[in-house]
Amino acid sequence: MSGRLRNRVREARLRLGLSQQELAARTGVTRQAIGAIEAGTMAPSAAVALRLARALGCRVEDLFWLDEEPPEIEAEVVTIDPGETEPAPGPTPVRCALARVGGRWVAHPLRGERAFATELVPADGLARPGSSPRRWRVRLLDRPEDLARTVVIAGCSPELSLWARAAETTHPGLRVRRLFANSVTALHLLRQGAVHAAGVHLVDPATGEENAPFARRLLGGQAVVLVHLGVWEEGLVVAPGNPLGVRGVTDLARPGVAIVNREPGAGARLLLEQCLAQAGVPPAAVAGFDREVPGHLEVARAVAGGQADAGVSTASVAAAYGLGFVPLRAVRYDLVVRREYLDEPAVQALLGTLDNRWVRAQLAALGGYDTTRTGEVVAELAG
Repeated sequence: MSGRLRNRVREARLRLGLSQQELAARTGVTRQAIGAIEAGTMAPSAAVALRLARALGCRVEDLFWLDEEPPEIEAEVVTIDPGETEPAPGPTPVRCALARVGGRWVAHPLRGERAFATELVPADGLARPGSSPRRWRVRLLDRPEDLARTVVIAGCSPELSLWARAAETTHPGLRVRRLFANSVTALHLLRQGAVHAAGVHLVDPATGEENAPFARRLLGGQAVVLVHLGVWEEGLVVAPGNPLGVRGVTDLARPGVAIVNREPGAGARLLLEQCLAQAGVPPAAVAGFDREVPGHLEVARAVAGGQADAGVSTASVAAAYGLGFVPLRAVRYDLVVRREYLDEPAVQALLGTLDNRWVRAQLAALGGYDTTRTGEVVAELAG
């Protein structure tokens, strides 16, 4: 099976802030050769490909691949209850986990609660009181050099967990810890130096600019870069088939409609407040506006369980739970990284996985999540 050679050399180079000439000097080729490789008009030799990967902090297969159609298999669908039949896929494919069991392929549909995992997190150390309430003594349960390959990200997007797992799979030795936090709290943690990066999806109501205004205001002038993870659809999650006929935020004020809301600082709550203000609907007119849950999954669970008729979340979460979705806007989800952390090998390794086709395919498979520009540096804020 043949295919065209594709590459992400340009994206990887720009993410590290390198010019074509600087990359050429690091790899021992001409600037013109770098330009031709990025344009796809020249295929590098094995030696040049290896030097490019080393200079860009990633693997050769992360930079170059053959554009081929993946193979297909037939698998036996597994249901939790033997008496049930799993609904067949509709126009939109269903994400599945696959395994070979007893010589046959079996497929576990990733729907509802099965699309997410709650697991006991392994500990890295055991803490005892230290020199002050903010300084603890920690006995390590792993080697310091292995713990140093940990990247900590704060954010509320379920996609961050998927990215973390995919990155660890493609980059053995890399460790990614995700702290659940809404966008504003994530930026505060970044400002304190408690995390390497913050995931944000915030839109300035005055200018329509995404994420950068909040980073400028909340990070106290720290030098940061904004790396694009994807564009996701945000909107109202409703019951399957939308039985109440909710078409927009004005319908949330109708009698008999109750919502569940996110906490202050969450991008989903800010979106709802902005949309209600634009529609001239006071929050007090919406039943359940003050009923808060701490995350996107909790919104979906409340609607799926009948505890609420609607709530703001994303198209990918709605799809995972088989719920209806009323789009309100598409918003950029960015990773805000302090510039001083970009030189850390673990951070470079994690960001390098955004060029990996498997990682990008996992994000794209969620639905309602555009990965066309994943990995691009969309803004740089000077300190």
